[in-house]
Amino acid sequence: MPTIRVGLVSTSDRASAGTYQDEGIPALKSWLESAVRNPLVYEERLIPDEQPLIEQTLMDLVDIAGCDLVLTTGGTGPAPRDVTPDATLAVADREMPGFGEQMRQISLHFVPTAILSRQVGVIRGKALILNLPGRPRAIAETLGGLRDKDTGSVIAHGIFAAVPYCLDLIGAGCIETRPEVCAAFRPKPATH
Repeated sequence: MPTIRVGLVSTSDRASAGTYQDEGIPALKSWLESAVRNPLVYEERLIPDEQPLIEQTLMDLVDIAGCDLVLTTGGTGPAPRDVTPDATLAVADREMPGFGEQMRQISLHFVPTAILSRQVGVIRGKALILNLPGRPRAIAETLGGLRDKDTGSVIAHGIFAAVPYCLDLIGAGCIETRPEVCAAFRPKPATH
């Protein structure tokens, strides 16, 4: 099973200045370690909401560090300092709009202001870059999806179920998940 290199980027003026503890990167790591069977190597970055710095960080993680997957947290709202989606789109080869659409759909189950989110998913080279929410609970719900507490039936699929097949298609590392946490979907001919 291949080692997967994952870039984790938290964009926050206050957390990067030490005003408060970043919760985004620990939440991302915790969820990934529960869901992914592969060995994971992390490239972590805690940076302020500065578009040129975010762009450079994303390019470095993909082009130099060789990350297969880059997950960002924070900076996706409509406020003037929320520039993570702008930076992500600026370094993209191709946009993957379904990821942003599904992230907003999941969040709409909890807050009507989810429509204000500008989260995006893009491909750069052979890497997938996804902008996630900033709160730990929202990160887990977005990645893993929502289930009915009584029946266990799926209310909304999490975005991570599509990530392994997307990485297969773009030539990145092959991710295997723990189905009890997140059942990756691959069409039958693509199953490993």
